[in-house]
Amino acid sequence: MKIATLILSILAILLIAFNATKLNFNALFEGESFTAVLTIIAGLCALILLQILRVSMKIEALQKRRK
Repeated sequence: MKIATLILSILAILLIAFNATKLNFNALFEGESFTAVLTIIAGLCALILLQILRVSMKIEALQKRRK
C-alpha cells in the first residue's frame, strides 16, 4: 500500500505540473485555463487525501505494535 500511495502521489504531482503549463494568467477562468485550474485543485485534493491515508496507516501500525 505504501508503494501505491507513493505512485499515486507522483502521478498527482505530475498532473499538477502539466496543468500548470496550460494556465493563461491573463484569462484564468476562461476556456482551457479554467479546466487546468480545476484539474490542479483536484490534484491537490488527491495529494491531501493520500497524505491522510499515509498518516492513518502509520497510526494503525503503531496501535498494532502496542497490542
